[in-house]
Parts: sequence; C-alpha cells; structure tokens
Amino acid sequence: MPRRAGAAARPGAAVTAAALSLPLAGGRAALPPAPARPGPARRRVHRAGPQAARSTARLAPCPPRPEPAAAGREAAMSLLSALVPLLRVYRIGLLVILHQLRRRLLFLRPRCPPAAVSPQTSAQSPVGAASLSPVFPTQNGKVAIVTGGAKGIGYQTVKHLARLGMHVIIAGNSENEGQEAVRKIQEEALTGKVEFLYCDLASMKSIRQFVQRFRAKNCPLHVLVNNAGVMMVPERKTEDGFEEHFGLNYLGHFLLTNLLLDTLKQSGTHSHNARIITVSSATHYVGELHLNDLQSRCSYSPHGAYAQSKLALVLFTYRLQHLLTANGSHVTANVVDPGVVNTDLYKHVFWVIKVAKWMTAWLFFKTPEEGASTSIYAAVSPEMEGAGGCYLYNETRTKSADVAYDEELQRRLWTESCKMVGISDESSRVP
Repeated sequence: MPRRAGAAARPGAAVTAAALSLPLAGGRAALPPAPARPGPARRRVHRAGPQAARSTARLAPCPPRPEPAAAGREAAMSLLSALVPLLRVYRIGLLVILHQLRRRLLFLRPRCPPAAVSPQTSAQSPVGAASLSPVFPTQNGKVAIVTGGAKGIGYQTVKHLARLGMHVIIAGNSENEGQEAVRKIQEEALTGKVEFLYCDLASMKSIRQFVQRFRAKNCPLHVLVNNAGVMMVPERKTEDGFEEHFGLNYLGHFLLTNLLLDTLKQSGTHSHNARIITVSSATHYVGELHLNDLQSRCSYSPHGAYAQSKLALVLFTYRLQHLLTANGSHVTANVVDPGVVNTDLYKHVFWVIKVAKWMTAWLFFKTPEEGASTSIYAAVSPEMEGAGGCYLYNETRTKSADVAYDEELQRRLWTESCKMVGISDESSRVP
C-alpha cells in the first residue's frame, strides 16, 4: 500500500490513497503501511504515511466546474446579441415595405421605369415618351463606373445611364455575368458604350488592379456608383481577413473611391461636378458601429454586421463630402437608399422570409428598375448639381440616422479605415 500512497503525485491518486486509509470502527487502519523498501524516495513516502495522503487529498485542486447560473446567463446573452439585431432589421424592413405599399396604393409612385432619356433620343429607347418618370439630359461623353452592375439594381443603373449616352464600366467579380450584362444592354442599340472590368471588392489586391486597368484607358471619370454588396451572409472572411459585410460592402468601396478620387477631381468642373453615389440601406437606422470590434469577432450576427456596414457607408459619405468641400474639389458625394427591392440579395435569409417574399414581392417590393431610380437621379439630375452630403430616398433628400451626423465618429472611422486598407490618412490635416 505505500506504493499507492506514493502515486499521489499523479492527478487523482491522492484521493484514492486517502480513501484506502480511512480508519475502521475499532480505531485501527484498514491496511497498515508495509515496510518501506530501501531508497530515499521510498523512505520519504513511508514517513509521510496515511495522514499526509489525507492532507494531500484535502489540498489537491479540483478542475473548475462552470456554474449553471453563469453558463445560463452567457447562453442567454449570446442569444440576445443575435436576436436583437435580427428584430431591429426586420422591423425597419417592415416599416419600409408598409411605406412603399402606401405610396403604391395612393398612386403616388406608378410602377414604371425610372429614367427616360431626353427628347432627342427618346425615339431610340423602349422607354420613350410614354414613360411617366423624369426626363434627364443626355450624358454624351461622360464616363461612369458602377460596382455590381451585372444584375439587380446595378444592372438597371448601368442600362439607364447608357441610354443617356454615357460610357459605363461594370465593375464585378463574375466575368460571365458581366459579359452577359454587356451583351444584353448592347442589344438594345443604345447610344452609350458598356464594358466589363473584373473587380473583386473582397480583395484589396483586385481593387488596386482594377484601378490600374482603368487608369490605363486614359479616360475621365464623371460618375462613380458604389452599388455592390452582400446581405446577411454567414460568418466568413474576405481574402484580407475582414468580416465579409464590413470588408466588401464598406472597406472595398472605401478603398476604390479613394484610389479613383484624383481622376474624379480632374474630371469635375465648376459647372459640372463629378459625382460619387454610394448605395446604403434603411437598415443603417438600426445599425451600431463598434469601433473596438468592427470585424464582429466578439459576437457575430449577420443582421447586425449588415446594418453596421450600411451605417459605415453613410458615415463615410458625410466625411468624404466634408473633405471634398474643404479642399475645394469639384466632386460631390451622396448616399442613396433604394428601399426594399426584389433582388437576389435575399438568398441568405430564413426560408420563411424567402417564401413570404416569393408570394408577396409583386405587391410589397420595388422592382430593380424602381430601386435604381434614386441612384440614377443622384448621378444625372440637374437638381443635384453641386449638392453633396445628402441622404436620398425616393429621389428626395431625407434625414439619416442621428448617429451618422456625429463628426467625431466619422473622423475616427475614416482614420481606422485608412489603416485597414493601407492608405495614407490625408484627412488628418483637415479640421
């Protein structure tokens, strides 16, 4: 039995030794210790005896056990952190849908294509004079870039800008979809030119390569539409390790805009400013910007991450306009809200939402053409000449979330974004 007492150095062995040396009713030990074998180690164990084994058993640390109450609180907080953004996003989405339905039922917004060309070219367009939407002036000789222009809102934006005579470059991450969009638009015998250039907004390297290819064309840039985005995707990272909503929706456009800014400044004039249009969403009203956790590492919610990226786009636009104004640049920056639009962005939502959308989208949702109308308005409307720092919804200037006007938050986000994408922060010299 001394050999078992000597095993107290192993985890749990001390408890076994103590259990075997409990006294019996007669006062004698159940198993008296045997004589120790020669050797200093054995003599030390023999001298320790059962009493030391019992002492070791009392002092041996036990593995920590999570308290049921603490574990329950942690699980509840985790569930709450995912549930609250979800409820906020769907609540604001429902309010927008109800507003769209009200406008439709009151015939305040007929379902028609959003942009007709000027009378000089209306005969060449299927939209033509029958359209009840605004008539915008031709844009011959002007150049535009539209991210995500191969489908959805972006495709309609490209198509209508091309109808107005613009040279439009689709920036997208799918060569097949991009070339197919170019072919379909060109089949309509438009006056403008449309082409595709590859650009993956989830890759800083791809964005820089796109800008290099564009600059090689030696053409001006009058309109940049930051339209592309993802919505409520499962937790995953971009090529550069950023959370995908924040990395693609926001940081990708942040870097692209900054790299193209010199070309935009050179293309804008006093009477015809170059224009930057960034597509956000009503979800920015319920978004929260966590400067200490922009990558949503602490607690990931696809709804919260999406709303944060859309809020970041509004903050970015306001800060950008402040810098452009301070530098006296002939460039304006505005942010648009397309509303709730029937596009492919909903492929990651719950199946119940997918079914409800499939059944009711014809009534409650805007068409991609209607969703593109505000982007087109911001890009070419004479009413927006020289106007920047606006939040536009249904071609109307609207108040954004209160937090979006926080200039200190705008500045801190801009500085942090510059560090993330690896560009110099020239805004530090601007008050």
